[in-house]
Amino acid sequence: MTAPRRTALRISRRGLLIGAGAAGGLVLGFQFVPRRYASALVAGAGEEVIDSFIRIAKDGAISVAVPVCEMGQGITTLAAQIVAVELGADWRRMGIEPAPIARQYGDPVLAARWAALWAPSWLPFLPALAETLAGALASTPGTSLARREAEHEPMMITAEGTALAAFEAPLRAAAATLRALLMQAAAAKWGVAWETCDTAGHCVVQAGSGQSGRKLAFAELLPDMMRFAPPDPPVLRAVPAAERPGRFPEGAPPRFPRLDLPAKVDGSFVFAGDVRLPDMLYAAVAHGPQGDCVLASYDKQAAAAVKGLVRVVHTRRWLAAVATTWHAASKAVAAMEPRFKAVGRIADSSAIEQQLDLALRKGAAVRVAADGNPDALLAASGAGNPTLTARYDIEPALHAPLETATATARLRGGKLDLWIATQAPEMARRAAARAAGVRRRDVIVYPMHAGGSFDARLDMRIAGEAAALAKVTGRPVQVMWSRWQESLSSYPRTPVAALVSAAFGPGKQQLLGWRTRMALPATAQEAGGRLLGELSAADALAAVRGKSDALACEGAYPLYAIPERAVEHVPAALALPTARYRGNAHGYSAFITESFIDECAHFAGREPMSFRVGMLGGQPRLAACLTGAARLAMWGGGADASGQGIACHRMDLAAGEGLRSGFIAVVATARQEAGAVRVEQLTAYVDIGRIVNVDVARQQVEGGLLFGLAQAIGGSSSYHAGLPTNGRLAQLGLPLLADCPKIDIAFAESNEQPFDPGEIAAVAVAPAIANALFSATGLRFRRLPLLSEGL
Repeated sequence: MTAPRRTALRISRRGLLIGAGAAGGLVLGFQFVPRRYASALVAGAGEEVIDSFIRIAKDGAISVAVPVCEMGQGITTLAAQIVAVELGADWRRMGIEPAPIARQYGDPVLAARWAALWAPSWLPFLPALAETLAGALASTPGTSLARREAEHEPMMITAEGTALAAFEAPLRAAAATLRALLMQAAAAKWGVAWETCDTAGHCVVQAGSGQSGRKLAFAELLPDMMRFAPPDPPVLRAVPAAERPGRFPEGAPPRFPRLDLPAKVDGSFVFAGDVRLPDMLYAAVAHGPQGDCVLASYDKQAAAAVKGLVRVVHTRRWLAAVATTWHAASKAVAAMEPRFKAVGRIADSSAIEQQLDLALRKGAAVRVAADGNPDALLAASGAGNPTLTARYDIEPALHAPLETATATARLRGGKLDLWIATQAPEMARRAAARAAGVRRRDVIVYPMHAGGSFDARLDMRIAGEAAALAKVTGRPVQVMWSRWQESLSSYPRTPVAALVSAAFGPGKQQLLGWRTRMALPATAQEAGGRLLGELSAADALAAVRGKSDALACEGAYPLYAIPERAVEHVPAALALPTARYRGNAHGYSAFITESFIDECAHFAGREPMSFRVGMLGGQPRLAACLTGAARLAMWGGGADASGQGIACHRMDLAAGEGLRSGFIAVVATARQEAGAVRVEQLTAYVDIGRIVNVDVARQQVEGGLLFGLAQAIGGSSSYHAGLPTNGRLAQLGLPLLADCPKIDIAFAESNEQPFDPGEIAAVAVAPAIANALFSATGLRFRRLPLLSEGL
């Protein structure tokens, strides 16, 4: 379990203390399934806890337990804002704390979405039934089976942008419960009906005949409110937390500024690498090449000459040096010159490309999505039925977060403390418990903020390394991967080879058929096997060999009104382990689809935007994004040499109340300059439904656009003998500040359910740039990153 901790949050001059205590708290209302749990938070003296999500201190300060990892996406601010609006609290009195590992915080939306990753383990001998069950659960997150899976581990995993869909309702319910208790306490003092009261500015207010302006502060009511019973279900405000984009133009001061911003600006924000404990040691680790290999030899005597070395530790898969400083540990590892030997296949890009090419041309395909059957149309190519085919290739991409993987472990008295930035704290706890040889309940996880992730922090191996070294040395140990080890050891986004074909009617007036054939490993199931099934990389690869994976092809099914369309997955067995990545499958499927639809428009002699809009009759929100982005960017039709390109995309998330969707259209202006790509402007029109915080949404979209730019022009690596050829940040071709284009963003005014902007913002950039380069150069770029083909 995760122990409560006392943390000072400098969100105002006074600050806010959140943390420990021995007294119990109020547990009301919110449950994922019909059963009750003890409070996941521990109330201190004079404090009360509401529904395991809110802690109110005796001075009235409010702390919100956030059950997801803060990686810069601003989720902690959004959670606190949701509570503040529903409660009527003063933003200056709001703070946050990491939620402990507990069943109350399991994410049923993610559990349903990932049903294909865990449902087969329930029905291992009935694969067809497991597949049917997974499909049903993925579209119905409110089912008791999905909720049971969410709470069982519990599934506290930050991924897929599900945080708002999963936790906005329980956060609002907890705040409404507290608001009702405070109003009842105030009403009793005033001798009025509590329904005539309201809350605002951290006070209960009551306006009536002759009583205008009467109010009582939250702190004054705290001792009495526990005598009352709140309504069940909680009475929510008519309007949830929302901000209209038109009221918050770029540069306008935010109504709810980010809680983590001041500490990040003055350098006091604590990341995983900032943890310091008494008598702590530091460790550097060397891993083998990507693939199935083991440690073969190392020169232990060479390390002995390094000042500060405490111990050398090795396992079958890695070698570590533990020292009094990290630099000494890193120097000792380098001096030992560890060598690894292959016991199975080792990743090599030339072999990977051959395997993908062979699979694409001759492999057995599984149709993972279809509406009709385009095969006959595509086979009947002729003068009256013209067809177009193009191949696209995606290289492996590295996550490259600013903060490399870091974990600190301390083992004493049979209890293990673990400080780690992780998107899956329960899985980190399990990995640490196995490595330290302790019970899972004896591992206390202290979730740290992550300095970036892009899903890299779903990897739990460093938790086991830190725990093992703490056990061997008997002292606290902080393990930090070097940049080279981060690039070498982290599992990249999967490579892909795709063949896309389209069939046109007579005169190319109508697009009648479409087929996308994608060769790639079952990367989503493979990553799920490591994370949820706790498999090794080699075992996860073996478990998915030959399997189709609909999640790995997500986003490839075209949204356009094409009568016959299909997406096929050709499973490819690669020696390279692959992982989840920002945007996931949409990151490459949007590139493939939106690049090829642009080729279709040019093939038909049509203007690219109107060609798209003409086939979006059933997608009014996406069509509105296209016209909005074109208007904002002063779209010139993408004419030859204009250097403008356009792309759009949609992402969906099944939630308890129904489908949530996000839409984006991007116009890029790019040109060739001295053998490089120069992107001058990115313009985005985004529809993510109701926006909770416009400032945070704009930050996410801006960051996503630049992330998409980075992946369009760099961010990837080939592999030679299992080693990445681009292992340093300087080798990844990432854009510098001087390379960043002018960015314009507009949001649609919408009352639809909110959709997370973090991933959708990144996926349409690469095709927009590729299409812009075609306009500028007359050349089609069908490989990511775009520069990998040269100019």
